[in-house]
Amino acid sequence: MKFLKRSILAISVCLSFSQAFAVDLDAGDYEYAPSGTNLAMLYYQHASRDSLYGGSDKVSGNYDLTSDVGIARYVHYTDVAGIHIAPQILVPFGHVDAGKDISELGSSSGLGDIILANIFFLYHDASTHSSFGITPYLFLPTGEYSANKALNLGENRYKFNIQAAYTTRLLPKLAWDVSADMTFYGKNTDALGGDIKQDVGYQVQTNARYFLTDKVDLRAGVSYSNAGDVKQAGVTTDAMKQTKFWVGTGINPTPTTQLIVAYGRDIKVENGFKEDSRINLRFLKAF
Repeated sequence: MKFLKRSILAISVCLSFSQAFAVDLDAGDYEYAPSGTNLAMLYYQHASRDSLYGGSDKVSGNYDLTSDVGIARYVHYTDVAGIHIAPQILVPFGHVDAGKDISELGSSSGLGDIILANIFFLYHDASTHSSFGITPYLFLPTGEYSANKALNLGENRYKFNIQAAYTTRLLPKLAWDVSADMTFYGKNTDALGGDIKQDVGYQVQTNARYFLTDKVDLRAGVSYSNAGDVKQAGVTTDAMKQTKFWVGTGINPTPTTQLIVAYGRDIKVENGFKEDSRINLRFLKAF
């Protein structure tokens, strides 16, 4: 029974923590940039979780699951065969720690799974600041992983995500983004308790920005995700479902730099840990 409980908790943690590596967008991520533009970005997220849900019911207990995750990202805009594209690489790293009633799950630090991606811009209208793009993301099983640990930064499996997004300027000072994506999971053949398979997951999200000045904006967004049912050792764990929001600001100190600061939390969660607080920071340098 103790092993079964630990395995179920580990799957719940995996589902919850993998959301930190979900393909969340910052407002303006699909804005068109000229060929030859390079972006260097550094992300940081601190998130805390103090409640666990089985279905939509809160599970009794005293929980503490915190994560500090960073991502180093490089993007290059160019044209190939008449198509504007933006190939990129993302390298996650961080620390996750379990406490209180789940302290037996321990902690983990190191690199996460490296992500390769490429935006294909299929539509652009400079007069309305509108763009539509499709991005495939390939998650490589390069992160820290051990079958003997309940918490890992790597997932020991390939993942493929395909995302479509549209951004436009509704009013001179109001921009709007909307996107949807699907995630296809490979099999983890070296997991505690047996092989892990997972059904296709999906996410929809939207962002809005209001430009106070040319250098400062206010922004807010909301998303809904279904991570897909998980199958292990003949047992199916229902998909983690997460509805969350965020609010923040984007500041451009110079024409080639930007800082984003945002606060968010989960509105509703099923089958996983609920985030009670989330702080996101992103620094961008264009060159």
